[in-house]
Amino acid sequence: MIIVGFVTTLLISVFASYPAFGSKGVFGFVAKINVAAPSDMCATFVTIHGYKCHEYEVTTDDGYILSVQRIPQGRVGGSGHNRQPVLLQHGILVDGATWVMNSAEQSLAMILADSGFDVWIANTRGTRYSLRHLNLHSYNPDYWNWSWDDLVVHDLPTFVNLVYEQTGHKAHYVGHSLGTLIALASFSEGRQIDKIKSAALLSPIAYLSHMTTALGVVTARSFLGEITTIFGLAEFNPTSAPVSIFVKALCAQRGINCYDFLTALTGKNCCLNASTVDLFLKNEPQPTSTKNFVHLAQTVRDGILRKYDYGSFINNLAHYGEVKPPQYNLANIPRDLPLFLSYGGQDALSSTKDVETLLDHLKNHDVGKLHVQYVKDFAHADFILGTTAKDIVFNQIVTFFSNQH
Repeated sequence: MIIVGFVTTLLISVFASYPAFGSKGVFGFVAKINVAAPSDMCATFVTIHGYKCHEYEVTTDDGYILSVQRIPQGRVGGSGHNRQPVLLQHGILVDGATWVMNSAEQSLAMILADSGFDVWIANTRGTRYSLRHLNLHSYNPDYWNWSWDDLVVHDLPTFVNLVYEQTGHKAHYVGHSLGTLIALASFSEGRQIDKIKSAALLSPIAYLSHMTTALGVVTARSFLGEITTIFGLAEFNPTSAPVSIFVKALCAQRGINCYDFLTALTGKNCCLNASTVDLFLKNEPQPTSTKNFVHLAQTVRDGILRKYDYGSFINNLAHYGEVKPPQYNLANIPRDLPLFLSYGGQDALSSTKDVETLLDHLKNHDVGKLHVQYVKDFAHADFILGTTAKDIVFNQIVTFFSNQH
């Protein structure tokens, strides 16, 4: 069985190297998805452990209906009214359930709730709990016409505003992987700063030029060209037949061991137990848009963090008024915004060299406002699913948040 969880590098490899083959492309279709009931996540992952859990739905300004779960208090009780809110943002090809898949004692969402915080779990567009739209069905390719730029502009503000409106407090933020990228990009443009108290970024993704995955070796950073017409702006469903074909093709490459696919993609995770991995594979991966992966592939190719490249100066001019997409300048992140960054020595996606590049952009951050943790043995998945994450990382996050007054 081929494990496709956390397949970011594989898909970036595909999009960075695959040639043009016409206006529709193999991804000009949308696979059928089973849409979970809005209450499934609370009932399946949270209330079974004795926690209260509330479901919210909120609509973005471009019509996507997003699901949010709230754990207002710990198991011992206490109102969430005056508790400091924390917003948890998942990465790519997964959803908010990844924050609650371990035992209550090992899952960050429950640990935060038991530590006195009011916990909010976001689910971005395209994932099973956030598949609806005011006017578009998820079978319609137009539904999938977005990249992570749109998560910066539409989804993240919608989540942050919901928390602020419901609680009246600025929120602490926790992002993992792509959840860190959209936060960094947002903060660099001054978005949400007035409603965010601090941010903890796990396996931070901003630059992708030094990925060390086995699959990264076969990544061809070729020019993407008119990518919008090559693939069609449609759903990328990791469980669909076309993706399986690409996976098998890459697995045939010399040096790629698909019997341990998760390690080949994310690095050697030190601390995942079998039951958590089994539960993860029963619930993930989630679909995303083809355009989203194309955008990530552009970051690999160019070594620059910037908005989506529409493939020609004419198209870019139409979208941005510039021949090249505008860059996200992370040095513009407010220097007094408290940041906690945690990255791993075995992480093949968020490599130490790329994190060092990110830290260089933050070198002028105010003294005492930037906290950096390096975990030598951790890889990408350990930061949310690892059995030792509580002692090594999560307790540090609780302390960091508690110290922000």
